[in-house]
Amino acid sequence: MAGGCMSLRRSMTGYGAGTAETADYRVTVEIKAVNQRFLEIMPHMPRAFSAWENDLRDLIRTRAARGKLDVYVNFEDRSEKKYAVHVNEELARAYYTALSRVARAVDAPLHDGVRMAAAYEGVITVSEDADISGARTVFLEAAEQALAALDQMRCAEGAHIVRDFERRLGRLEELRLRIKEIAPQIVADYRAHLAEVLTEFKDVAADETRIVQEAALYADRVNTTEELVRLASHFAQFRTILAEEEPAGRRLDFLLQEINRETNTIGSKVNNAAAQQLVVAMKNEVEKLREQVQNLE
Repeated sequence: MAGGCMSLRRSMTGYGAGTAETADYRVTVEIKAVNQRFLEIMPHMPRAFSAWENDLRDLIRTRAARGKLDVYVNFEDRSEKKYAVHVNEELARAYYTALSRVARAVDAPLHDGVRMAAAYEGVITVSEDADISGARTVFLEAAEQALAALDQMRCAEGAHIVRDFERRLGRLEELRLRIKEIAPQIVADYRAHLAEVLTEFKDVAADETRIVQEAALYADRVNTTEELVRLASHFAQFRTILAEEEPAGRRLDFLLQEINRETNTIGSKVNNAAAQQLVVAMKNEVEKLREQVQNLE
């Protein structure tokens, strides 16, 4: 579905219009696309075009996988029309007979009886040749133009989103490394804190072994190695999905849920002001990514 798109990713929002015409027909198609989890196509077009609705849907599916697309069709028929005049002879005779009876009843001549009978509803009807099958090609050509314009806008916005993703992933990786760097210091600070607390009890001799044990238990509780390793893996997977041609919005959304879960786990483990600030910064970046993913096909 990459088509002529310079970016492998597309936004779900955009607008495109196209016009096609012949000597007989002129068709303008406008398409407005907005975010939606699944693909929904909403045609707004003349009833005469209903037979071609499936053709329109099939065409759109070659360009879009997600989003709500409103399709507006304006049709101008310039063709010379052929008309057929039909006479309901039985109804005409019935009216004429009735008019004749009225004339005899009032003892008056029946002037212009034929014209009077013909004027009654249903006696003479005119039908227009409604065959506009020749407009199908014009309609689909205009729809193709509109889709191409829409696709161009969605591709441009998609490229912008991908650049934003790359920037935020780089920031997340920096924050992850900083948490990894300060992890040993967190345990060292805790050990120093224990020693300081014990010094306040002058009558109690500091038990170095117990301090080491307590520090070891604390180190185990605040160990974030697994979470940090999984985050690195998730970041790499995020970039891999971005490089693929298939629609990726749903997969990236799920992956961001996993990234958010690991980040929250780290935040619940580290009891350190500097580390907590880093976690808050990470959660902020993840939230921005999740907002952007909602715009991605």
